[in-house]
Amino acid sequence: MSASEFETRLAASAKAVEASLTRRLGGSDPLLAAAPERLLGAMRHGALDGGKRLRPFLLVESACLFGADPAKTLGAAIALECVHCYSLVHDDLPAMDDDAMRRGKPTVHKAFDEATAILAGDSLLTLAFGLIADEDGLSASARLGLVALLSREAGAAGMAGGQALDLEAEGRALSEDEIATMQAMKTGALIACACEAGPVIAEAAAHDRARLRRFGEIVGLAFQLADDLLDETADAATLGKAAGKDRVRGKKTLPALNGIAWTQDRLAELVAQAEAELAPYGDRATTLVETARFVADRRS
Repeated sequence: MSASEFETRLAASAKAVEASLTRRLGGSDPLLAAAPERLLGAMRHGALDGGKRLRPFLLVESACLFGADPAKTLGAAIALECVHCYSLVHDDLPAMDDDAMRRGKPTVHKAFDEATAILAGDSLLTLAFGLIADEDGLSASARLGLVALLSREAGAAGMAGGQALDLEAEGRALSEDEIATMQAMKTGALIACACEAGPVIAEAAAHDRARLRRFGEIVGLAFQLADDLLDETADAATLGKAAGKDRVRGKKTLPALNGIAWTQDRLAELVAQAEAELAPYGDRATTLVETARFVADRRS
C-alpha cells in the first residue's frame, strides 16, 4: 500500500466518522433528544469539523483484521472519538493547558464559555457509553467488554490519570521513565484502547487481544513523540493550535530531554517494533502497519 493509498483510506474513514458524528449530534438522536441547544452546539463545536479521526480508524481496522464487519464497528468508533473530543475540550480549559485555538478554530470555552465547555465535555464522555450500549450490531459480551475497556483507559488509570501526572510535572524534573509513563497514560491509553477494541469487537482470542494491545501502545508512544517533536519544530499555522507551549510552560517531553535527532531515531525504532508485532498477520495487517508509519512521519 502506497502512502497516497493509505491517506485516501484514512480520509474516507474520517469522512464516515464525521457524517456519523454529525448525525448523532444533530439533536434528534434519542440519547440527546432533550438536550439544550446551546449545550448541543458546544458539543458539536468540540467534536465536528476537524482531526484525522485516527482513533476510530485504528478501531475499525483492528476489528477488520479479525473479520469484523466495518459497518458494525462504527458505533464503537464514534464512541471512542467522543471520549477523545471530550478530553480535548477539557484539556484546553484555563485550568488545564489554557489553549485558545484547536484545529484552527477557537476552543470551546472561547467560542461559548468555560462552564458550557465543561458540560459539553461531560456530555460527550457520557454519550460514548450510550453509543456503545446502543450498538445492536455487536453481541452483548462485546459491548460489555468495550464498556469495561473504555472505562479503564479513559479514567484515572489511563488518560485522566496521565493528565493529572502531566499537571503535577510542570516545573519539576522528571526522569525519562517518568515522562514515558505519563505519556503512555495521557496519550497512549486511548490509542491502545482503539487497537485492543478491535479484537474485543470481533471476540478474537486472548493472545490476539494482547498483541493488538502491544501494537497500540507502540503507536501511542510514536504519536506522542511525533506530537512533541512538532511542538518543538512546527508553527501554529501548521498545527492549528499554539506551538512551543510545552517548553514555555515547563512541560516535560522526551524531545526536549533528548533532542530532535534522538527523537527521529526513536520513532524509526518504534515503527520497526510495530511492524514486528503484527508480522504474524502478514498482508492482512498492511493498513495497520501503514498507520504506524503515518503516525511517526506526520507533519501536522
